[in-house]
Amino acid sequence: MLGRGKSWVAGIVVAAGISTAGVVAGCGSGNQEVADLPGSPVVEVANMAYAPAMLTIRAGETVTWNFDDRGVTHDVTGIGAAKSVLRSQLMRTGSYTHAFTEPGTYEYTCSLHPDMRGTVVVTQ
Repeated sequence: MLGRGKSWVAGIVVAAGISTAGVVAGCGSGNQEVADLPGSPVVEVANMAYAPAMLTIRAGETVTWNFDDRGVTHDVTGIGAAKSVLRSQLMRTGSYTHAFTEPGTYEYTCSLHPDMRGTVVVTQ
């Protein structure tokens, strides 16, 4: 009978360990969700691309572009109507932010790599 009691306790300990591992794993993924909350959109500049390439936000929000493409230099340069609005410095690392106050479609590229393109759609 004593053997059964030990098995039961061991089962509880294993179940508690699995539950705790699930909670801890869930905590780790929560940090990524914070970066994706409305009001803090981020575009990653890496692998010769903007990710996401298309972003929809509300007027008044600020977008941050994070540059980290293994030492490759990039920028954010507006195209067409966005030419006078979007203009970052050339950079290998670091970030550029822009607050979008007017609704519209803002297209941009990298002046050194014109195949890199992105769009920010700003709604009311």
